[in-house]
Amino acid sequence: MPRIRLLPDLLISQIAAGEVVERPASVLKELLENSLDAGATSIKVLLQAGGVRLINVADNGYGIERQQLPLALQRHATSKINSLHDLEKVVSLGFRGEALAATAAVAKLSISSRAANSEQAWKLETSGEQKMSSDNLADSILPTALQAGTVIEVRDLYYNTPARRKFLRSESTEFAHCSEALRRAALAYPGVSFSLQHNGRKPQQWPATEALQRVRQILGEEFSQHARPVDAIVEHATHPLKLYGLIIDPVHATSGKAAQYTFVNGRFVRDRIIMHALRQAYRDVLHSDRQPALCLFLEIDPAVVDVNVHPAKMELRFRDSNAIHQFVLHAIERTLAGNRVLHNDNKFQTQVIPTNALTSRKFAGARHGYAVQSHNVQASLSINEPMAYYSFLGAAVGSNKPGNSTDEYRTPGEAGDSALEPGFMGHALAQLHGIYILAQNRRGLVLVDMHAAHERILYENLKTQLDSRNLQRQELLVPVVFNGSELEVATATEAAEALEELGFSIVQLAPAQLAVRSVPDLLQGGDLEKLSRSLLAELHEYGVASLMQAKQDELLATMACYGAVRSHRQLSLPEMNALLRQVEETERSDQCNHGRPTWCELSLVELDGIFLRGR
Repeated sequence: MPRIRLLPDLLISQIAAGEVVERPASVLKELLENSLDAGATSIKVLLQAGGVRLINVADNGYGIERQQLPLALQRHATSKINSLHDLEKVVSLGFRGEALAATAAVAKLSISSRAANSEQAWKLETSGEQKMSSDNLADSILPTALQAGTVIEVRDLYYNTPARRKFLRSESTEFAHCSEALRRAALAYPGVSFSLQHNGRKPQQWPATEALQRVRQILGEEFSQHARPVDAIVEHATHPLKLYGLIIDPVHATSGKAAQYTFVNGRFVRDRIIMHALRQAYRDVLHSDRQPALCLFLEIDPAVVDVNVHPAKMELRFRDSNAIHQFVLHAIERTLAGNRVLHNDNKFQTQVIPTNALTSRKFAGARHGYAVQSHNVQASLSINEPMAYYSFLGAAVGSNKPGNSTDEYRTPGEAGDSALEPGFMGHALAQLHGIYILAQNRRGLVLVDMHAAHERILYENLKTQLDSRNLQRQELLVPVVFNGSELEVATATEAAEALEELGFSIVQLAPAQLAVRSVPDLLQGGDLEKLSRSLLAELHEYGVASLMQAKQDELLATMACYGAVRSHRQLSLPEMNALLRQVEETERSDQCNHGRPTWCELSLVELDGIFLRGR
């Protein structure tokens, strides 16, 4: 029988290194965290061979005293926590006391440090074969030259464990991971200056700056120009929450891998709760194959989040994960529902979200300085008005919000000069090629993609009605009859109950014939045959249960797309104005369900520039 025995200290450290030191970037991350915890305002990094041959991190932090240097290399030795109480509300980046000991077990390591107010700097060198006892290491401490702070040098990573070294990638790949580790630290600490030099080349430098400028430094000007500022606060008696940063405008999201940075109390994390909330927030405005770039910072009471989940400290556990999910979800939803214009100043914009508003889907309010108004539609409409008029205005009647004006809607001719004040979208002037609505507001000219705008209006109304289990139906006087395939006929029969829940009645008339007898009231003016075929195809592909739960929003988006007014449909001025009013009152109305813009504005200043007026 094998005997139970204690492992040698060196082997224990080498095993621990497997958890902490995955690659050079892992070492660099730990060293950067030590520097930041030491109060450094300047950190310089030198790398050779992607960090395999050399990692040198120099900072101007408060340093380490001579007698403390050997202790810094002991396992579970740290200055950052003293008790379980400290562990339950960790405010430092590092706290385990394993990083230096694990690194020293698989590399040649030296520490040079000059403590604050100390007249002398000291240096300690060690290697993976050396015993890490304090007494043994104390004899290796020698005087050195250093103005302030600490310099840690790691050479020949995994030189004594060649099996581990074989798993490292190419030099360029390892350097890319190191560079990414530094970018994360730089984003989280904009007030600290960073520099990175690799193989003696010209260093990358990020001077100390403000938060928004650091995002520009790291993620680039293009991201900054196309991003929206987030700044949401919930004042809570026990644990306030704050979320701030930048998220990409959905129109500019890319199909490739996007830069996504999320931080909790200054710590870069990959948290499934936060990422799920972000995906949910973008689901209505982003095409399925696109990814949003973002840089977000969540500040939360350290006592309600557990960072001691994994040695790499990139995973978290929140005490109330549902509250965090809802807070992030609705903060991002409100940002995406707001103004597309990013104010290019050096601070994030403020948006206070009251606690009782976090579970509301309603649009927050006015944009562009124009009050959002709903209008009381009078009952004197002519029976000969086109159906689209009722489609646009019908939902507006039910969407009046407390506190909004209920003045009777007037056409521009009736309203005179006040016609410029219906809302931020202004009043309609004409229709262009049956695709765009031209409107005038106080600022200038507004161009509206009528199909895309109506699609968003229908989608939001369908969601609201379905959530409240109040989906309004319209029985068709003349059913829409079409020839269906065997799969379409079978799906219509098998999914009859689900179709009823969605407001549809599609029945079989003959072996290969279907009839649409009722549809959601909001969609009655759409292409009902195409809508029915698309609906049946999705029901068949995903199954009723999946489609009615996980993919419900995608289904509603499809319904809205086919139900929206089609291009080249001629609209009257009252119809166009009705559409503009609903755009003003609809959440996320500046983008369609696929992430495309629904309208844009050209100010008088921009128009004057086109025609060189005033020059």
